[in-house]
Amino acid sequence: MNKIIAVVGLCGSGKSEAVKFFTENGYSKVYFGEIVLDELKTRGLEVNEQNEKLIREELRKQFGMGVMALKSLNKIRELFKKGNVVIESLYSWTEYKIIKSEFGDAFKLLALHTPKSLRYKRLSERDIRPLTEEESIRRDISEIENIEKAGPIAFADYLVINDGTIEELREKLKTIL
Repeated sequence: MNKIIAVVGLCGSGKSEAVKFFTENGYSKVYFGEIVLDELKTRGLEVNEQNEKLIREELRKQFGMGVMALKSLNKIRELFKKGNVVIESLYSWTEYKIIKSEFGDAFKLLALHTPKSLRYKRLSERDIRPLTEEESIRRDISEIENIEKAGPIAFADYLVINDGTIEELREKLKTIL
């Protein structure tokens, strides 16, 4: 039976690396953040932390907290028919409920937890969309207070502590795979 796994965690916890691991192991990827990036392009806005937050929150205000899941459902259904799927950037509790309602036991959550100081260091050093510590703190607070991000993390089926190297993370993910 095909599976769907959503990788959840705060910014800098290693979600993209975990998603990369699953795609390397045959999972098709659905990136909820693509909805935001597409909207930024449509509006001709620069891709940065401030604009991404603005669009994320605007879309959720206009269409509800489940907007990313709703706009991705058809893509998930099609990929799920063909094989396993990994979802990147599922944030809200409402998004979780939409996907869970649609796919039931085939859908699982994998939460990554990384100490805040290490997450902020990683975020400042990343090549794509690096964040200062101040930006990282603002993003954490915004995601917790405005987009229900804590719910899926707390309700995860699997928990991985990601406080080491990428190789150590991959070893931990092998046990879940």
